[in-house]
Amino acid sequence: MTQLSAARKPNDSSSNALYGGKGTRRITVRDITLAKERGEKWPMLTAYDAMTASVFDEAGIPVMLVGDSAGNCHLGYETTVPVTLDEMTMLSAAVVRGTSRALIVGDLPFGSYQEGPVQALRSATRLVKEAGVGAVKLEGGERSHRQIELLVESGIPVMAHIGLTPQSVNSMGYRVQGRGEEAAQQLLRDAKAVQDAGAFAVVLELVPAELAAEVTRVLHIPTVGIGAGAETDAQVLVWTDMLGLTGGKMPRFVKQYANLREVMGGAAKAFAEDVVGGTFPQEEHSVH
Repeated sequence: MTQLSAARKPNDSSSNALYGGKGTRRITVRDITLAKERGEKWPMLTAYDAMTASVFDEAGIPVMLVGDSAGNCHLGYETTVPVTLDEMTMLSAAVVRGTSRALIVGDLPFGSYQEGPVQALRSATRLVKEAGVGAVKLEGGERSHRQIELLVESGIPVMAHIGLTPQSVNSMGYRVQGRGEEAAQQLLRDAKAVQDAGAFAVVLELVPAELAAEVTRVLHIPTVGIGAGAETDAQVLVWTDMLGLTGGKMPRFVKQYANLREVMGGAAKAFAEDVVGGTFPQEEHSVH
């Protein structure tokens, strides 16, 4: 069995499984909750366009995050900070249109919820009404408690995000969070705060594996790890990292399952050489 085919083998062959299940309806936050109860691990990938999302949907990926990581991966920004709500709405709508089964989670970008609960509700409502997402994600633990609470009370499911929060890059940088007793206790308080506020899941980014495992044991909502060890309930990767499209050095926690940058570059060069050499198009590529 190849590495890729082994990775595709579902851990749970029951019809209720998030990955490998037989259902075709949209996955909901209730399905995510039930997966935690039965100890099922599940994968999440980012997606930013309809075509890529359709491939992941056909592969059985149960949850897709339309992340503001689109800023780095597709929009040419150096960080996620410049991404706008208009951009997130457009990208999220495309991903929804390209899928039929996955739960689509739309990121609330920087500046769209920090003013307080009312602004958060207004922004999240756009993603739900205009893009059709099934849930939204926002960063912050205790500091975002009131925003999460109002969204959930208003009927909008929320995935929280603690640990390294990229929207705060200007204040915290890109470094592991939760090291040391004080920092670990703060992360635990953040995790409990978002759960108490009603979040249905929480992303743990760049958190020591032992601390992420403890958070996962303490919470009754699923934890989604990225650079947080193997004991979280789910794992997420940015798809351009996972498939080797991103250039440069990758973070330690990224596993590349393909090298699309090499494949695409090779195909582009072959096309260019055919055109320059006069071997494309040939008769079978011509219309008469």
